[in-house]
Amino acid sequence: MSDNNRQSFTDKASSALKPDSEKGTFEKASDSIKGNMDSLGSSVQPNSQKSTSQKIGDSVSGNSNQNDVRAVSLPSDLQLTYLCF
Repeated sequence: MSDNNRQSFTDKASSALKPDSEKGTFEKASDSIKGNMDSLGSSVQPNSQKSTSQKIGDSVSGNSNQNDVRAVSLPSDLQLTYLCF
């Protein structure tokens, strides 16, 4: 089980298993935003405060706790005027 305010493991898996060619623009953008927000959550949450399952999930998905903040990247075919969180 993932920690609060983090993307669920099942959501990550289903997103990764579905090919991008079968996703619409909105779904691609949503996956990208969720993934980037989860990476941000991994970076700002100290390992000492993560559950064991979250540490394992971060390790498997490549979300290391390096406390770096990355810009949110969106698919190139998506054009937005405003992006609000």
